[in-house]
Amino acid sequence: MVLGNRSKVNLHPLIIRKDKRHYIVEDIATNEFYEMPEVCIDAITMLNQDREIIEVENVLKERYPANDVDVKSFIQDLLEIGLVSKVDGVDIPRNEQKTVMQNGFAWIYPKLGGFFFNRYTIILYTCAFIGCIFLFIWKPHLFPTYKDVFLFELMTSNILVFLSLTFVLVLIHEMGHVLAVRAEDLPTRIGVGHRLFFVVLETDMSRVWSLPNEKRERLYLAGMYFDSFVLFFALLTQLVFENQAIVVGISKMIVINTFFRILYQCCVYMKTDLYYVLENRSGCYNLMENGQSYLRRWAPFLPAVKTSQVFDGEERLVRPYAIFYLVGILLTIIILVFYNTPLIIHAGILIMPGFTEPINSIQFWDATVFFLQFVIVFGLLGYSWLKKYKTV
Repeated sequence: MVLGNRSKVNLHPLIIRKDKRHYIVEDIATNEFYEMPEVCIDAITMLNQDREIIEVENVLKERYPANDVDVKSFIQDLLEIGLVSKVDGVDIPRNEQKTVMQNGFAWIYPKLGGFFFNRYTIILYTCAFIGCIFLFIWKPHLFPTYKDVFLFELMTSNILVFLSLTFVLVLIHEMGHVLAVRAEDLPTRIGVGHRLFFVVLETDMSRVWSLPNEKRERLYLAGMYFDSFVLFFALLTQLVFENQAIVVGISKMIVINTFFRILYQCCVYMKTDLYYVLENRSGCYNLMENGQSYLRRWAPFLPAVKTSQVFDGEERLVRPYAIFYLVGILLTIIILVFYNTPLIIHAGILIMPGFTEPINSIQFWDATVFFLQFVIVFGLLGYSWLKKYKTV
């Protein structure tokens, strides 16, 4: 597309909202969101007034003398992301029409979401989180260990119960996000994804960008709010029913599952819920990409990322995030060394004798089922990675 100084450009219908630091631009047709500084917003406004490129550029250079204004380059960027509808009266077809999510979880009424997420329930969830900390300090034996997973003699029973609890607890976490999103009358959906090598369910939070900055944090933290509530009542259950082994054993499984899910949220080198809270608080929406680029100066082995723009004043935010990034990696290693690895080794020691038993014995099939769970988990992980690279 050749752009002349006298060219006139029209854009597709957009919604522009002031954000914490810059502006969020929403493409109404696709519900795609873009962060832009004020100079870009002024350019869009003047282009939509049917003004020539050279006129727009001259006005912007006078208005923003410290900026390197290049309107043609900016329009080329708009063309690439499909926001330009016409150039000199000629229609510009979109290369790819993205699917717009409509009416996701529409059967959940906003009032129901509001019942679970309002100013009173947020206080309740916060108190539950503080209560968990208090109980761990008051009763240290409540703190989870990897042996809490092994409630039954047969590994198959442990696997079935633990995986069933995991599925239910993860679904509760994601339903926290869903209910919070529906409380704002926005559509959403749940899909399968991954965080590093962990298979996860993911709630689509893309439409939260249509909300003001101060309203988004509740939606990001909604899953952790539910986790805190579940964890608190699982700890209380151990105290109330301390003489009932099965009840306490199931509660311990819930505690260890929920505790580490909350802990993993602190691993902000992955795009966890707390990562999005950091982004939202800082107003820097390429925090991970910019942090990785910053760290690659000293650690070139880190994965390369596409160049992302660092707006003025964001450098001071990227450096602290880089520290959190490294702390998150260290936390993951600690969990892997002191929880995941001992758990797998202990389970392996328990089931290995089963492979030496006759094929018609329960011990043999117990060991076989334990092995098959790893095949299923890694299969889901492979599917998640394949889906990611197909959409890149």
